[in-house]
Amino acid sequence: MSVCASHIWSLESHPSRLNKEAIIEAIAQEGNDEFFHGCRLALDPMITFGLKQIPEKKTDEDGFGLDWNTFVGVAERLRNRDLTGNAARDAVDALIKQATQKEWNGWYRRILIKDLRCGTSEKTINKVVEKKYASYAIPVFGCQLAHDSANHESKISGKKLIEVKLDGVRVLTIVRSDGRVDMFSRNGKELLNFPHIAEQISNVIKQKGSSKSMDVVLDGEIMSSSFQDLMKQVHRKDNVEAGDAVLNLFDVLPLEDFEKGIYDKDQTTRSSMIKFWVEQNQVLIPNVTYVANELVDLDTEEGNQRFKEINQKAIDGGYEGIMIKDPDAPYECKRSVAWLKLKPFIEVSLEVKDVEEGTGRNIGRLGAIVCSGTDDGKEIQVNVGSGFSDSDRDNFWNSRNELPGQIVEVRADAITQNQDGTYSLRFPRFKGFRGFKVGEKL
Repeated sequence: MSVCASHIWSLESHPSRLNKEAIIEAIAQEGNDEFFHGCRLALDPMITFGLKQIPEKKTDEDGFGLDWNTFVGVAERLRNRDLTGNAARDAVDALIKQATQKEWNGWYRRILIKDLRCGTSEKTINKVVEKKYASYAIPVFGCQLAHDSANHESKISGKKLIEVKLDGVRVLTIVRSDGRVDMFSRNGKELLNFPHIAEQISNVIKQKGSSKSMDVVLDGEIMSSSFQDLMKQVHRKDNVEAGDAVLNLFDVLPLEDFEKGIYDKDQTTRSSMIKFWVEQNQVLIPNVTYVANELVDLDTEEGNQRFKEINQKAIDGGYEGIMIKDPDAPYECKRSVAWLKLKPFIEVSLEVKDVEEGTGRNIGRLGAIVCSGTDDGKEIQVNVGSGFSDSDRDNFWNSRNELPGQIVEVRADAITQNQDGTYSLRFPRFKGFRGFKVGEKL
């Protein structure tokens, strides 16, 4: 077994976080450049090889050992897409033939599949190396995320850009000036199941070029005819059926600024840039569109009225809610109050049928109330286990014999249908009891 494969095996064999950190520390002290170079290739999301399936090696036949520099040479050609299709497959097959079974399956293959499979992430490595061995640090993938507006109500004021919040899959699309396109989830997972969108964007660059020869990041959300159907396709390796997926763009920034974690250009300018790019190239990108927004002044009565109208239209249109964006803010690769999300919710009155004791820290007090009732013609059955304070759980459990028959107000995101045709609630939260007597609703 190669030294690096042995290190991976050691990390895999020790589930303790402290043990893993100690192993990484020892490898860093050795100055094992090969190990950390391999970790960078495997764990840096921005590095991709364009390969979907990489076979394991079944036996040691013909395998006398694969030199690291030979592997890196092929990996770089895959990374730069100098090797694609059958040429890429043949190159990988040649590597497999040279490598021993243990070094291929335990080290080289794990790099190419972008998964070291040893319970070690880039954050774990960076925690160990950030002070004494900074050259071994691995870039961490991140994008701008929104805060919940309910926790920042004071920020919902002044002039804001309002747009609908889509219920799809967040996708960061890296477009290079040579026409290469890579797509990632918000966590840096490479997405390979939307080639029709990647090809359309690539065609724009190849036919029209990039005016500034600049690599850029397009930020958006992929939507399909059904969210459930879309989620089934995101990471599927076989029988992919994502042809109806559409990429809805709402932001853009240079790749170099994305890697730095901040782009100083204001939100209004960035929104205008993405709108202009999509409109100019719509013929070539039928599966790409942009998310429209509207500037409203929340310090005026007219602006507040318009804000309510947009919010209601979003609810009526089946969207997840609305986004409230600061028109003057930069793009930051972190959670920021420059973006606020406002989700609609529903409130349903249901009857308490039973109570359940909690588990863990809630043993000996209320865990959930079992509720049922009718709302909008739908028979709802749901267990409500959140929204209670610790004192609520104690008091309600002590008086649990008095709860059945009481009317409870439950707040939730939406009514959902179960596979058996019954209905439930999405993310139910206890709001309070209605009335003072059993069955009373005020």
